[in-house]
Amino acid sequence: MLSQETIDIVKSTVPVLEQHGKTITTVFYKNMFAAHPELLNVFNHANQSKGRQQTALANTVYAAAAHIDNLGAIIPAVVQIAHKHRSLGIQKEHYPIVGYHLLGAIKEVLGDAATPEIIAAWGEAYQVIADAFIGIEKEMYDEAEEAEGGWRTFKEFELVEKVPESEVITSFYFKPVDGKKLPTYKPGQYITVRFQIPGDEHTINRQYSLSKAPGNDTLRISIKREDECNPNGKASVYLHRSLNVGDKIEISAPAGDFYLDTESTTPIALISGGVGITPMMAMYQTIAKTTPERPVAFLHSARTRGHQAFHKELHAMTESLPNAKYEVLYSEEGDGFINREFLAKHVSEGSDIYVCGPTPFMQAVISALVANGVTEDKIHFEFFGPAEELQWELATN
Repeated sequence: MLSQETIDIVKSTVPVLEQHGKTITTVFYKNMFAAHPELLNVFNHANQSKGRQQTALANTVYAAAAHIDNLGAIIPAVVQIAHKHRSLGIQKEHYPIVGYHLLGAIKEVLGDAATPEIIAAWGEAYQVIADAFIGIEKEMYDEAEEAEGGWRTFKEFELVEKVPESEVITSFYFKPVDGKKLPTYKPGQYITVRFQIPGDEHTINRQYSLSKAPGNDTLRISIKREDECNPNGKASVYLHRSLNVGDKIEISAPAGDFYLDTESTTPIALISGGVGITPMMAMYQTIAKTTPERPVAFLHSARTRGHQAFHKELHAMTESLPNAKYEVLYSEEGDGFINREFLAKHVSEGSDIYVCGPTPFMQAVISALVANGVTEDKIHFEFFGPAEELQWELATN
């Protein structure tokens, strides 16, 4: 428990963090990686180069300070981040390193304004928050390891099939090298793939949604090939061009708190943009297998027909389900975008709604749903990459 004095001091820093948060986190990452270059094997280099990780951490620190007197308010965000940490293999021993360099960055950026009292209060608050992450993540590691066929961090898989799904999206099917049965997972969850590109100094970690319902002998991920000039494209270009059937790669146990409620029988809407279609495929297949009578609307937006993945599969599934519909808009072919009118027409009242896609797409869709009177408890969503929109997310919960 934090003393009232500590709480008051931390809350007094909220305006400063709002103004200088990203500068602090940028200095933090620079100093931490200089002192511990081995951590570059864990962090997403693309997110670092684009400033997304710095923004994500700044938003997290800001939210922690703003809610320091009621940390329960940020538990949903903590759980979401903890899933990502477990998937990346973040360990208990990493937290003292992060704390040391975070406090150092606060002192470096704020100078004399970061009084000993402020640094001490933040040190105390950081330990409470770190302990919460450590405890939650330990439970997640234990659960992943104790599941039938489960494992704790990473294990080796072999690529057994590689299938083009569109001009830009390819599916990769993996089997465990040890031959063990795969654990079940929740439709909508993701895995981390870890590999090293020849000639590179550090390993690469990327998180991809599982695009196939559980209950198979392979894990399927479906990856969009990004532009080679895009920092985010390095991993996807390598996987598309250089990872071939028979090659080995390390994979984490499935993780994530964005998944289908398989116990519910209410109408459901699956709304995706671009490669955000991938977790929706696992959800739709699960509905087709387990609750085929459930009313479901699969709504998708793609740039062009050439960019669209799984079109034939979606048509076939929809035809086989008595209460399903599938609607797709091609924005660059004159169909427009998913907007309030489109959603009002296709989303049944009382539906549970799942949304996944690029951040601007999701913000537009969620805003339109709220404007249509959908209550926030009915909307479930997954951001790509780090939780850079944490402040926006907290504001809507």
